Amino acid sequence: MLTLFLFGGAGAALAHATLRGTEPGDGSVLKTAPDRLTLTFTESVALLDGSFRVFDPGNHRLRTGEARHVPGHSDTVRVDLPGGLGRGTYTVAWRVVSADSHPVSGAFTFSVGAPTPAAAPLDTGAAEAPATARLYDLARYVACLGAALLIGGGVFRAVSPAAARAPATAGAWTLAGATVVLLLLRAPYEAGTGLSTVFDPSGTARTLTTRPGLALAARLVLLAVAAVLLRRREWGRTARGAGGAVAVGLALTWAVAEHAGAGIQVPVAVVSAVLHLLAMSVWLGGLATLLSTRELPVPAVDRFSRLALGCVAVLVGTGVYQSWRGLGSLGALTGTAYGRLLLVKLVTVTLLLACAACARHFAGRLRAGAVAPARVPAMVGGAPSEEPVPEVSAEPVAGRRRLRRAVVAEAGLGVLILLVSTVLAGTVPGRAAAEAAERQPLTAPGLPGASVTDVPFDVGTPGGRGKVQVTLEPGRVGDNSVQAVVYGPDGGLAAVPELRVSFSLPAQRIGPLDAKVTDRGGYWAADRVTLPLAGTWTMKVTVRVSETDQVSEVRPVEIAR
Repeated sequence: MLTLFLFGGAGAALAHATLRGTEPGDGSVLKTAPDRLTLTFTESVALLDGSFRVFDPGNHRLRTGEARHVPGHSDTVRVDLPGGLGRGTYTVAWRVVSADSHPVSGAFTFSVGAPTPAAAPLDTGAAEAPATARLYDLARYVACLGAALLIGGGVFRAVSPAAARAPATAGAWTLAGATVVLLLLRAPYEAGTGLSTVFDPSGTARTLTTRPGLALAARLVLLAVAAVLLRRREWGRTARGAGGAVAVGLALTWAVAEHAGAGIQVPVAVVSAVLHLLAMSVWLGGLATLLSTRELPVPAVDRFSRLALGCVAVLVGTGVYQSWRGLGSLGALTGTAYGRLLLVKLVTVTLLLACAACARHFAGRLRAGAVAPARVPAMVGGAPSEEPVPEVSAEPVAGRRRLRRAVVAEAGLGVLILLVSTVLAGTVPGRAAAEAAERQPLTAPGLPGASVTDVPFDVGTPGGRGKVQVTLEPGRVGDNSVQAVVYGPDGGLAAVPELRVSFSLPAQRIGPLDAKVTDRGGYWAADRVTLPLAGTWTMKVTVRVSETDQVSEVRPVEIAR
């Protein structure tokens, strides 16, 4: 089981705040109008401009007070309502930023006097900005890759000055570019706006007052110091100490601003995350440096082999802890998306360890038999001589080739694991998913008025077409269950690796609300998705039929009062 957790720590934590409760309660009917709204989350949250939007029964936005935290409670937020609220149903749409740096959103309703039907909303265009989120996730992956090259390449050069400088230099530039992109994208990523707002100076200024923004700024300062150190030809004790401090500082910019900074046992989690990132970087960056060196020096290979073995030990220890922190239970391995991603990493890590074992074996053979002396005739002054002369064996040449192939495979699998780790960072961990499920009652099945929508899809590849039949029950305002069945081109049931369903009400800038459907063996389902307003919602269905082929389709869905 240890290999399961080897890289489990990247992104493992009690991540993504969920709404624990509201005052007034969701769907409640009050005799008198409330003076304020109070929302309590499962972890501390940061507020945005316009974090809360309140709409009256006619779907007109109300002027509210400024949202603020309840004193002494960073997980509880309060906003004052205007006086004189009339009878009817009010809708509250909210969007905040989790302590782990990810934005989360949702909506709920309450009524004064008695519930009333909502006015039909006007279609003002889609409020979703998927390009921003995708580009932000891509920049995060590139940043992790750059950090691995920089830290691992720098450590390798510190212990073996003859090693190639290019990987560490390329890593520094890659990390710097990705960090600038993340800094510019942070504000629109949090607010859920499009790429047109990337260069808004007010957004960047606000980002620099938040914990993620300060971490990104600190990362740029540390990269400037790293650039000076990379220009050195000799690495003395002072330079090595400074380089180590920079590496630890860079790792901290991830740990304190993202998953390790939220949830249970934060101090232990931060230390664990720093050690995990450093070990991963030394291993992967060292592999890249080995591959970039024209000739693999036997002493350098030997040093790195011992260093990599130590990195594996650190990765195992920190990965076990962080995966326990994220999963919460063994049942979450197969019952949650987070756990299934960890299982994918198990297979990949097992292959990587096999390649690492081969590389270590070839390195040992290379060290033991690089040069073999032999007694062969030599010519001294034109006459034969029996003096021994060194003869280079063919075995080291073949050993170097085998070693390089093993290192190439090891590095490729490491990059794949880094990609899975980045996806894990944006996935709700099993512990958080289980806690959220415990707080959400199941919707009773069999209610009349279920909404059934057929969504055809075609990814443009042979056999890559079909339809998804989505059943929304009861198809009314409030809690609904979702069931989705995928049919292939022949009309029979089809299995797909991934299916996502979300709902948006563009006129009120509500959503997208992710239904979080999960594979339940033959169909996909979610027990509860809350649709707080009546009207025409936009349902987006994304079907992935292979590792590279997916398509998204949208359909209108009528939600009755």
